[in-house]
Amino acid sequence: MKAIKRWMTGAVLLVSLSLGGCGYNTIQEQDEAVTAAWSEVVNQYQRRADLIPNLVNTVKGFAAQEEQVLVGVTEARARATSIQVTPELVNDPAALERYQQVQGQLTSALKTLLAISENYPQLKSDQNFRDLQAQLEGTENRIAVARNRYIASVQAYNGTIRRFPSNLTAMVFSYEVKPNFTVENVAAITTAPTVDFGSAPPQQ
Repeated sequence: MKAIKRWMTGAVLLVSLSLGGCGYNTIQEQDEAVTAAWSEVVNQYQRRADLIPNLVNTVKGFAAQEEQVLVGVTEARARATSIQVTPELVNDPAALERYQQVQGQLTSALKTLLAISENYPQLKSDQNFRDLQAQLEGTENRIAVARNRYIASVQAYNGTIRRFPSNLTAMVFSYEVKPNFTVENVAAITTAPTVDFGSAPPQQ
């Protein structure tokens, strides 16, 4: 019995060393890091969505005639929150692209909504509006930071499962390359932009 136990212990150690040397543990850790980073992205987008109803109602109190803009924001929010966010979404390029598109549309709609405050001095000076604007601007910056961390996590993971010999381990355990966010400006990967929704957009 002792001999069998020693053999089993040795076999377990050998397997552990083999898995560690072939990148299995690294893949596991980086996969978990991607999951954690994605959760933070989703949390920040949800935080933004939660702020929008109060923002829309506040603007409506001072600028009800801006119905088209208000409806545009409400509809963009509905599209963004209608996508079911599941763990599988990060492994589906088409689903991730769709998620990114609707969030981008919501960002554009919000910029338009907040830009019209320039035309309504009473709205600009309203404390509730100013508080919501500050919260939204802070959330946009946190979204940028969360996205950058997610991008970096996916890049690290994808690099590992493409690199020899860990690519062989990935093949055996069916780990595949994950799609990533599209970054139009490379600098955005490492720098969270300063968001100023209070300024009117430049004239075309």
